[in-house]
Amino acid sequence: QVQLVESGGGLVQAGGSLRLSCAASGSIFSFNVIDWYRQAPGKQRELVAAMPSGGSTNYADSVKGRFTISRDNAKNTVYLQMNNLKPEDTAVYYCHAVLRLFKETNYWGQGTQVTVSS
Repeated sequence: QVQLVESGGGLVQAGGSLRLSCAASGSIFSFNVIDWYRQAPGKQRELVAAMPSGGSTNYADSVKGRFTISRDNAKNTVYLQMNNLKPEDTAVYYCHAVLRLFKETNYWGQGTQVTVSS
């Protein structure tokens, strides 16, 4: 069973930076997509950044130019570098991965809280 464990969340002032990490229990090579979602209180979960295997990364318009998704295959870890944070970035951030073999399976981490103060 694949497990995704996020870390790196916390409280930061507006304009600051955080780097989130998502450590997978297995090889991230096998995933078809790895991405980051976030969910703010009272809002729907939204896609923040995605990294499909063999494809280019893509970002939500609200974070373009500020957030960067990357991966370290040797460490089976995916990162989300968040710069110039804004109060509206406050949310629980979730790591998500998709594995497509004979069927599609979605994996989610437990989430990490990011709070940006003004």
